[in-house]
Amino acid sequence: MNKLITVSVTALLFYAQAEASADMQTIDGFEIDLTEVSVGQYREFVDAKGYKTAAERDGGGMVYEAGWQKKRGWTWKAPFGTPANDDEPAVHLTFDDAVAYCEWAGKRLPSDQEWTKAAYTEYRASPPAPFETGTEYAYPTGNEATGANCLGDCGASPAIDYSDRLNRGIGHAPVGSTVAGVNGLYDMGANVWEWTENGAETAKGTRGGSWWYGAFRMRSDDYATKPRDTAAVYIGFRCVRDAQ
Repeated sequence: MNKLITVSVTALLFYAQAEASADMQTIDGFEIDLTEVSVGQYREFVDAKGYKTAAERDGGGMVYEAGWQKKRGWTWKAPFGTPANDDEPAVHLTFDDAVAYCEWAGKRLPSDQEWTKAAYTEYRASPPAPFETGTEYAYPTGNEATGANCLGDCGASPAIDYSDRLNRGIGHAPVGSTVAGVNGLYDMGANVWEWTENGAETAKGTRGGSWWYGAFRMRSDDYATKPRDTAAVYIGFRCVRDAQ
């Protein structure tokens, strides 16, 4: 059952009038990327700055196979060992690799509070059905998890099939290719975990679950942390900035 929250008339007028860029959505004093950062976007940053990620320096990122395993050559540009399309989410990135991109783009990583606000509470003044302004939802997709790219209980998705290289799930979907959810955002639930800034020094937040898990990891009360130097096949990110 939907949980209604109070949103002031003044705030609603602000949300209706505020305008973000075409690839961002205004929420409540900040703007958030509509999609997870893609391989193509991350490549622009790497080319501009000559940046090398932790996974590249270490020879590859990680995947869980009866314990954490390093996969040689698995990096943001080849997440499953072969070159990725530009529209795939950028993964195998540590918290600091994500911070570096957001800063280059004139943005920052979302705080955990900002991320959850954007994921579960509808702030648009005139959202399309079935979303309603001021309503808090169970999942970033709404009342149900259907339409996300999760393991087993989210229905069909446009995921790219990398199952021949995995022992669980089939992998991520291209950014923006699943169903738009709360606040018109894509893949806040499932697809890939997303880094958040939680104020801790060594263990940083990850939100939303991923293709590796079922829908239970998409809920607001499912909070996880990982060492900030973790570079894994199912962890990506998106950026925010203060409202313009």
